This record gives sequence, C-alpha cells and structure tokens, in this order.
Amino acid sequence: MQAQQVSGNGGPEAVAPLAGFTVGVTAARRADELGALLERRGATVLRAPVLRIVPLIDDTELLAKTKQLLDGAPDIVVATTAIGFRGWIEAADGWGLGEALLRRLGEAELLARGPKVRGAVRAAGLTEAWSPASESMAEVLERLLDEGVDGRRVAVQLHGEPLPGFIESLRVAGARVVAVPVYRWMPPEDLGPVDRLLDAVCARSIDAVSFTSAPAAASLLDRAGQRGQLDELIAAFRRDVLVACVGPVTALPLQAHDIPTLQPERFRLGPLVQLLARELPGRVRPLPVAGHQVEIRGQAAVVDGLLRPVPPAGMALLRALARRPGWVVSRADLLRVLPGAGRDEHAVETAMARLRSALGAPKLIQTVVKRGYRLSLDPHADKYAPGAAL
Repeated sequence: MQAQQVSGNGGPEAVAPLAGFTVGVTAARRADELGALLERRGATVLRAPVLRIVPLIDDTELLAKTKQLLDGAPDIVVATTAIGFRGWIEAADGWGLGEALLRRLGEAELLARGPKVRGAVRAAGLTEAWSPASESMAEVLERLLDEGVDGRRVAVQLHGEPLPGFIESLRVAGARVVAVPVYRWMPPEDLGPVDRLLDAVCARSIDAVSFTSAPAAASLLDRAGQRGQLDELIAAFRRDVLVACVGPVTALPLQAHDIPTLQPERFRLGPLVQLLARELPGRVRPLPVAGHQVEIRGQAAVVDGLLRPVPPAGMALLRALARRPGWVVSRADLLRVLPGAGRDEHAVETAMARLRSALGAPKLIQTVVKRGYRLSLDPHADKYAPGAAL
C-alpha cells in the first residue's frame, strides 16, 4: 500500500481520520451501515456480531403478550425502538391480529422514546401523546411517575433485554405492567468472529470496539468469561483499547466492570463514528524524530503528513521503541515483543529492515552497535522523556 498525503483541506489526497486504525463492530442490526461509515473514514473494520435476533413471527411469548393486551386494554403504551414497534405490528398482522392491536394502541396514551420510534408509530397510522427530547427512558419514567400510574395498565415494549429498574419503579407506584418482549437476542450461530475479536482486544491489535446495545456488551463480556479471558479483556479495555458506546444504557454492562466508555451527545451511529474519528487520532502524540514529525497509529505511521502502512511485526518494534523515545532498546527486548520470532535475534534485524523501508525514512531509527536500536529523537524534546504516555 502506498503512502497517502495528509491534508488539512479535506482534498482527495487527505488521509482519512481513521486511516491506520482498526475498529471492532459488535452490532448485529445495522452492522453493515456502521461498518461502511467507519470504512469511509479510513478505518479497518473487524466485524463480530455478538448477538442475533429471533424471528418475531416465531416468538410464542410475544403472541401471548399481544393476546393479553387485546383481552385487557392498556391505559399507557411505551414504545422504545422503531424496529421493535414495526416488528410487533408486522408479527400481529401475521397472526391475523394486526387491526385489533392497532385499535388497542390507538385507544391508549402512547409514549415514544425517541424520534425514530415516533416515526414508526406515525407510519402505523397512530399518534404519540409525548416523546422525550433526551430519548431517555429515565425521562419517560419521570413523566409517568409525575402524572401517576396507580391502578393503570402500562404496556412496555422491551428492546431486546428486560428493563427491571424501569418496570419495578412503575409497579412500586401501583401500575399493572405488561412487559412486551418484541424481539429477543440470542448468541450468534458462529462464534468464530467473536472469538477473533476477543483475541484481538487482548493482544492489543485493535484500537477501539463499538457497541450499539447493552445486550451486545453483556454478551461479549460473557463470552470472554467462558473463554477465561474476562480479566484480560477488562485490562485491555481499561488501558489500551478505546470503548465507544452509542449511549449510556449501552454502556451499563461495561461500566459495571469499571471499564471507561465514551458516548456521543446524540445517540446515533453517525455521531458515534464522528466520536471515534475525533478520539483515536487525538490520542496520538507527534514525535520529533530525526528532523521529521512522526505519529504512530494503530497499524500505520504518519511521517511528515504521509500515511505509511507498517506490517504487524514492524508495528510491534515501532511501538516498543516509541515507549522510550530516544533511549536504546536492546535486541533481546525487541525480540520479546516480535510476534512469533522465537529466540533468533536475527529476526529483529530482518523486521527492522522492513520497518525502515515501510517508514520511508531510514534515519528515523538508529542502530546502536552492540546495544540495540533507538528512535532518533530530536534534541530538546524533553516532553517526550522515557515513560511518557503515547
């Protein structure tokens, strides 16, 4: 792959903000859309859907809950997701209950969690009574408790997982709650991509992982526990691999393990990608090396505004040198970070030659006879002292 020119004007030769970075996508629904948005900004995408959705028409529990609501009309209906609401109506149509369900919903006070589900409600020929500006279930709960739910029948369309805090609060306030599981998450039929994602996170060969649902986050943690990788995964997420969630509810399973997460202000895929495109390059510190400016990205380096893709072995060496810029790193220490090198220090010399060629500026890395190698950090670059975070 040829070097690409970094440009501040966004021209055709500009290096995309996520070029050189690898991002894991755990989503099952809209995974292709999220992956395309990331790739458009230059990222390498590792797709690993950690869940799948059971077909609604086959869900006997949904059928039972629908009949329960037809027999006893709800006073309030809370619609939480557009895909869930549409799927509920479509499933009811398949059972011959669609018109009856729409009549029941039209007679109830209908609350829509956000603009997408509001659009689905209106597309079904219904009108919502209210929708929160924050798209937050907490605001929905606050409104319901403020207006009073004692003795009222409240139907809550679940969004792939139970909402115990929400539902329990309504029941404590006197509501008769019917939880409607419009779709349910199941483990993927093929766990291979999930296991590869876990291995990549633990090996720090991936820069970020995105989550678009709380069940996906919980599922990845569960799979890591099954493989004996949970502690290793948590350590990687806490220190080295950025975790980006589409919103605060999605982040809850991760935060329960003290994993730091980032979330966009608007809970959408576009802002999530924009967040990654801002945060990942922002974590890279330029190094003044041998008269050049060098940025070390996930799987590439930017040298004087040119993106230089680097093979995995070369990246391992470059990161080891960059951890102590300007200081000599021995061949033995470099051998330890070189993937699959064994005990032959000649492998370091071979990988180093390829790294220098990939960087396009051989003098960036200096050979120190009988001692090892060092990044040729320019004099007076005190802020890049050994041990400084990169």
